[in-house]
Amino acid sequence: MDLKLLTTVFTAIFIAELGDKTQLATLLFAADREVAKLTIFIGASAALVLASAIGVVAGSALAGVVDPRWLRYIAGAGFIGIGIWTLFAA
Repeated sequence: MDLKLLTTVFTAIFIAELGDKTQLATLLFAADREVAKLTIFIGASAALVLASAIGVVAGSALAGVVDPRWLRYIAGAGFIGIGIWTLFAA
C-alpha cells in the first residue's frame, strides 16, 4: 500500500467533506435527541463508503477509455465551471 497516496487521498477527501451538505445533513439527523447516534454514524459512513466505491469504479472504467491526463483537465474545468456558476448564482 502506498502510504503517501493514502494520506493524500484521505486529506483531500476529508477537507472536501468538511462543511459539505452531507456533513450538515448528518448533523441534522444527529441533532434529534430521540435517535441512536451510532445508527446515524453507521448509516452516514456506509453511504460515504458506497459513494466512494462508485467513484473508484467509475474512475477506473474511464481511465481505461480516456487518457487520465484528459480526465484531470475535464475534472478541473468542471470544478472551475461550478465555481463560476456558484459565484454568479449567489
